[in-house]
Amino acid sequence: MSTQLHADISEDTVRQIAEEYDEPDWLLETRLSALSALDDLAFPSVIKTPGRKWTNLEDLDYESLVDPLGQTAEQELVEPEGVEVLPFHEALEEHPDLLEERFGSVVDPEENRLVALSTALFTTGAVVYVPEGVDAEDVKIRTTLEGRSLFNYTLVVTEESSSVTILERQIEAGEVSEARSASDASGETASDGNRYYSGIVEVAAGENSQVQYGALQNFDQGTYNYTLKRGVADAYATVGWIEGNLGSRLTKTTVGTRLVGEGSETKIVGAFFGHDDQHFDLDSKVWHEAAHTTADLVTRGVVDDTARSVYEGVQDVGKEAWDTSSYQRENTLMLSDDSEADASPKLIINNHDTEASHSATVGQIDQEDLFYMVSRGMDEQRAKNMLVEGFYVPVLEEVAVDELREDLQDLVAQRLRA
Repeated sequence: MSTQLHADISEDTVRQIAEEYDEPDWLLETRLSALSALDDLAFPSVIKTPGRKWTNLEDLDYESLVDPLGQTAEQELVEPEGVEVLPFHEALEEHPDLLEERFGSVVDPEENRLVALSTALFTTGAVVYVPEGVDAEDVKIRTTLEGRSLFNYTLVVTEESSSVTILERQIEAGEVSEARSASDASGETASDGNRYYSGIVEVAAGENSQVQYGALQNFDQGTYNYTLKRGVADAYATVGWIEGNLGSRLTKTTVGTRLVGEGSETKIVGAFFGHDDQHFDLDSKVWHEAAHTTADLVTRGVVDDTARSVYEGVQDVGKEAWDTSSYQRENTLMLSDDSEADASPKLIINNHDTEASHSATVGQIDQEDLFYMVSRGMDEQRAKNMLVEGFYVPVLEEVAVDELREDLQDLVAQRLRA
């Protein structure tokens, strides 16, 4: 049995949360089951090499990071015409049968220790429901972390022949952002105490529907961030993920899609920029479970100072996945000799009728390019900045959400000027 995460996480704590929000019995039972399983579950898997674990989640001080009954957050939801975007507990009243059917149907509430912790304790969430035949754009979810910790849950359900584009942002409260600006200049930790954010996202894409889910994480550098986003695509459905990670002290995130329907597709696009002592552990995964499925995984990132990135991409082609197309590429640019970057792309192929490829590169700024620009009279720092911004262009061109692409460009430029 594992060491207890937190002395204040008990059945009474979970019951108090459920009672406060007047939750149905089935959800309370799900919470309590996750709590009961908590100490026997493993932490999320991380890449290991002989003598080294690349990301250590076990040694985080969850006792000081997590405040189960003190969770406070502000969530802004933008709902375009024809689609329902509801706070989770309001959706429980409006669509009780939908929530009971879909909650935990994509991500097992007891998949690992941190997922179970989030299931037992979440207080904030959103539900996006798109009826059959509706095309919805500009759904926006903005979550502002105000307390020491927050457990957040998002469910997206699209019915047949519908589509939706969602942009999610995760930030700190205004006063924390102001503290970050002041402390960034001095190189000190941004917040007066560490924080913990956990987000679970489930996407159930119905037949011939399309989901584009973009997320931008820009937490302060005193925040530890764990997120798991997963979609299931029915026949001829498409699930697209866009992941931007610039904030937090440590981020462990997994984004994946199960292609369970014939002709279903997914694209996972990721961009990150680590500096100071930030640590990013990023997973992209796709499971080809049906015939004629297609996947494209594209990630680019930069690490500077003593920052570290770890990337794992997995393409799993099942026995029934005939005529599969699956591609993966990951590129990391290192701006300092003290930064570190590791990549581990994987192919698991159990069907010979497959076209698949994977690649990963780690490198530094091309000195010939830098010399050429400086020799033409350009300041060296400006030349480096332009080369870094140019490095991101191939991945930014894959970002289908215009607002997210522009925000990523602006944040990269701000970091380069810092």
